[in-house]
Amino acid sequence: MKKICTIVGARPQFIKLAVVSRELEGKFNEVVIHTGQHYDYNMSDIFFEELDIKKPDYNLGVSGGTHAKMTADMLIKIEDVLITEKPDMVLLYGDTNSTLAGALSAVKLNIPICHIEAGARLGTLSNPEEANRIATDHLSSLHLVCTETGMEFLKKEGKSHSSYLVGDPMYDAFLYYSNKADDVKTLVGYNNETIEIPDKFYFMTIHRQENTDEQTKLLEILKAMNSLEHKTIYPVHPRAYKLVDEICLKNNFENIISVKPIGYLSSINLINRCEKIVTDSGGVQREAFFAKKPCVTIFDYVIWPETMKDNNNQMATPNKEDILNKLNKQVNFDLTYQPFGDGHSAKKIVKHIEAYFLKA
Repeated sequence: MKKICTIVGARPQFIKLAVVSRELEGKFNEVVIHTGQHYDYNMSDIFFEELDIKKPDYNLGVSGGTHAKMTADMLIKIEDVLITEKPDMVLLYGDTNSTLAGALSAVKLNIPICHIEAGARLGTLSNPEEANRIATDHLSSLHLVCTETGMEFLKKEGKSHSSYLVGDPMYDAFLYYSNKADDVKTLVGYNNETIEIPDKFYFMTIHRQENTDEQTKLLEILKAMNSLEHKTIYPVHPRAYKLVDEICLKNNFENIISVKPIGYLSSINLINRCEKIVTDSGGVQREAFFAKKPCVTIFDYVIWPETMKDNNNQMATPNKEDILNKLNKQVNFDLTYQPFGDGHSAKKIVKHIEAYFLKA
């Protein structure tokens, strides 16, 4: 049986791992390497527990520091594991530092790389994840792509011979786990208080450093959400909580319910139940699209253009008036429009991996 080393480190990767690992089971010997990039219980362990993912075979414990230091530490530790395990393939997801470190480690050891979510592009190297995506794609032997747009980018970059459209494993996960998620009644605040979920609410995830490190930007976002007719549930990244709490207390923002990070099942349950969504997450804007919920994304670049049809997802600046203007726009969802596949991408991913080894 062929051995595959799967390298993950962040929330979106754990979600994709859950659905793909189920399909790999019995067909390949999968060794899971967790770099430790997301280490907080609510951002890591809870995903393995509630999504019924097997405990990682290795946890490298690498987190924090600059992009260079984090990637370098991961590179050294991943290389040690790959030398020990001698896999036939390394499987990578997305565009994190864990992804780049895995790609560099594998290619130096002449191990074939399969990149899931290949071909995604923003068009600017000012975004650190863009560099990770491009480098990983150009080191990979097999490119498994979520959307037609990704296929077009890879064709332009000379990778069409190894690129296959499979759909989005996050859509698989959303369909599968939406049926398993019970309604969330309460959440936990940062003072460990129990917070009841209102009947109607907005859902917000703002975590990127460009939105949370500057008080001016974060203040504008919170002003917008506080002025809405319903409260906003905001799971706050541990790095940003102190500033969020300070702004809310100073400005008496009683419409903002800030809580500790939540697990995937709670997250998709709230996404399915909320009125509208505000985010800067590439994953959450897709989940909003899957749930047919209007979404406003506060980011400088379009990540998933497929979500933006008929104002389903709209870009906004960190400005109160711009956010409110976008939230108030008319939104229409075309139920026949399925750019992220049919919900069976994990099966297609494993079939293409099997075909790769047959050709080798």
